[in-house]
Amino acid sequence: MDDRFAGIRSRVEAHLADVLKPFGDGPVAEAMRYAVRGGKRVRAALVMEGARLHGVADDRSIWPACAIEAMHAYSLVHDDLPCMDDDDLRRGQPTVHVKWDEATAVLTGDALQSLAFEMASHPDGAETGAARAELALTLARAAGGQGMVLGQALDIAAETAETPLTLEEITALQAGKTGALIRWAATAGPRMTGDDSGPLDRYAKALGLAFQIQDDVIDVTGDAGAVGKAVGKDAAAGKATFVSLLGLDAARARAAALAEEACEAISCYGQDAESLRQLARFVISRQT
Repeated sequence: MDDRFAGIRSRVEAHLADVLKPFGDGPVAEAMRYAVRGGKRVRAALVMEGARLHGVADDRSIWPACAIEAMHAYSLVHDDLPCMDDDDLRRGQPTVHVKWDEATAVLTGDALQSLAFEMASHPDGAETGAARAELALTLARAAGGQGMVLGQALDIAAETAETPLTLEEITALQAGKTGALIRWAATAGPRMTGDDSGPLDRYAKALGLAFQIQDDVIDVTGDAGAVGKAVGKDAAAGKATFVSLLGLDAARARAAALAEEACEAISCYGQDAESLRQLARFVISRQT
């Protein structure tokens, strides 16, 4: 898995660089390149490994893989803005609005979102027009007011709510904010071929929640220098998190149980899905 994962990261970096070449050297173009740089590429790996399980070549799955990375990068650029989470660091570097300015950050996020749909529907990706349309349609739903944007809106509302969210409410919030794009990434492969996406969707539903729980654990236990962004902000703001509601040990145990649930969901693929099982275990062991 390590070699495969490293290969996916390298391929995504190269592909995004190629796609962004025609954008020129203006501030927005430079900020787009800056925003998509680095990261663990978990979402891209989900796309490419799910696609591999359904017989899709890497040359084709790289397009939706980079689409989800562009969409994710857009969400981070906007999430870091002063009107949202107001963060100065991302991946150990100044955030886009700090390095440039707020207007450039807004436009950069807008451009990355558009680029995501361009790549999801690119003719070199899924072979049929119907499959490309399905990828674009489902990406819009996952990223928009029924998915990620809804989750972000609920998260913002929680900051000023009179009472902290319940465990059930946090789970619903994170199903949109974090989970929606993860589920899209995992199911992109079978969508490219018109196959059943159920097993990978169940895998991703458990994985997305485990991912967010581990994020909450890192926010409590992590070091800002190692994590590459501010930590402890949720506790300082008095926000309810999986850790504050469950306790640190119980949150870790819940994440581990969800990772195993994710692995069980893809048992139908046998050994061919071992890389996805390793990815699930990586998600709950990461420290950044």
